[in-house]
Formats: sequence, structure tokens, C-alpha cells
Amino acid sequence: MTGDIFVFICVLIINAIIVLGYILWNILCLRRENQKVSGSIVEKRRGFPIRAAVMLLCPVAGPLFFLFAQLWYKVFFSKPVDLEDVVFSKERVRTFIHAEEERERNMVPLEEAIEITDTSELRKLMMNVVRGDIHKSLASIALALNSADTETAHYAASVLQDALNDFRINVQKQRQIVLDGGDDAGVCSELLIEYMNQVLEQRVFNDMEQKTYVEMLDEICDIFYERDREHMTSSQFEAVTLRLLEVEDYDNCRKWCDRAEYHFPNTLATYTCQLKLYFNSGQKKRFFEVIDELKKSAVVVDSETLELLRVFR
Repeated sequence: MTGDIFVFICVLIINAIIVLGYILWNILCLRRENQKVSGSIVEKRRGFPIRAAVMLLCPVAGPLFFLFAQLWYKVFFSKPVDLEDVVFSKERVRTFIHAEEERERNMVPLEEAIEITDTSELRKLMMNVVRGDIHKSLASIALALNSADTETAHYAASVLQDALNDFRINVQKQRQIVLDGGDDAGVCSELLIEYMNQVLEQRVFNDMEQKTYVEMLDEICDIFYERDREHMTSSQFEAVTLRLLEVEDYDNCRKWCDRAEYHFPNTLATYTCQLKLYFNSGQKKRFFEVIDELKKSAVVVDSETLELLRVFR
């Protein structure tokens, strides 16, 4: 046996002894920790079999690597963290965000913006409108279709078409979830009612399509009422009632007025919906009966209803 082979075998044996000692030391430490903390093993010791395998397969280099890594950690990263400047508090902090003054100065109602003759200013105002939540501004965007500036009208048409297409797709998807009646059907019904009402109240569809989606809204509200009526709110009753009233579906509108009267008898929205239904359907006797009931009730009325009471007192 040559001297080089003998030295190599000695290095392998010494390395194997080091690895074996490393494994035994970790096993003893794990047992001690298991006795101190029942059922718990320190995370940093879980990887010792992998480290032992690396040390065995990479004689000298493997042990030296882990040795220097441990020394490096002890010297530079083992110091305790200074938390003097860190405050753990549940106290609410109010953050003030400065307004975009330049943008706010350029914000005006789109109805007024359409009358502007300067096309560059009109286009800038149009851009400011569509930067926000356009689902709340569809009616205003629809007005821009009649603008004398063809580019503004074309841009408004594109934005409006994209928004309405998204509405159609989303309604079909969410409606199917409601019809399937899964675990999310209740939450989906509530969100869909709010979403549909927000768009339908702006009257951006043609009469036929508006009536179709109002019928869908009535259908979804019916399903929600049958499955989970105790979670329906007065505003949801009011929303479906007003949308049905707009398409002159008086029968279904009366159905929701009766339901609202049963579940929310002393609510202003219930009275106002009844008044609008009886006024539009020509039921004068019932109209004045509801007015008298509202006067005798303890319901606080808003300015619009108060003006109505003054006119028909």
C-alpha cells in the first residue's frame, strides 16, 4: 500500500468518526429536548441527517463548511435583537393622505363637462371620470355619447360597452352560483343584489334589456328570500322594489312592498316604496292611507318625504 492511499484511507476513517460523533451528539440532544418539552423537537436540529450525509460524502470539505458556518453565525448573528425602538401597540393610527389638488381642480360633473367647447379639456375631464369606479358613473359616461367631439363620444362608447359586457358576464356567472345553491349561494346573493342594483339604477340599458335584468334581480331576491329571509335588509327590499317600479312591474313590486311591510313595518323605506307604488299605479285611496299611517308613526322622514307630505297633507 502506497503512502498516498494510506493517508486517503485515514482521512476517510477520521471523517467517518467525526460524522458518527456528530450524529450521536444530535441524537442525545434531541432526547434531552424531548424530555424537557414533551412532543416538541427544536426546528434547527431536524436537518442533522442531511448535514451528516453531506459531511460523509464530502470528506474534510463538508465538516469544515459547517464548522465555519456555525462560527460565522455565532460571531455575527447570535447577538440579541434590540427592541427598544419597536412599539407593539394596538392603538389605531390615522394616516392623512394629501389630496391630489391638481386633479381635484379638474373634477366637475360630466354633465357640465360635455358642454365644454375646448376638446382637450373635455377629454382630460373624461379621463378623470373613468379613472375611478366607472360602475358608479355609467349614466354620466352614457351622456358623453352625445358629445360633439367624436373622439370623446367614441371613447365613452368603448368604456361603456366594456363595462356593460363585464356586467353581463359577471351576472351570468354569479346567478348560476345562486341557482346551484351551494355553500356560497347566500353571500353571493347579497353581493349580486348590490352589484346589479348599482348598475340598473343608472338606466344605461335599453328598455328590453333593462327589464330582463330587473326580472333576474327579482328572481335572485326571491331565491334569497326563500332560503335566508332573516338576513335580507330593508335596503335590499327597497332596491328590488324601485327597480321593478321603474319597469312598471306593479304586481311583483306590490309583492316586495308587502314583504317589506311585514319584516320592516316601521321603516321609512317601506313607506316610501308603498307611496311610489300606489302613486304610479293610480291607487289614490291606498296612497293617502299610507300617508296617514306615516304621519301617525314615529318614523323620522327625510326632506324628500317631508316635502311629499306637505304637498298631499
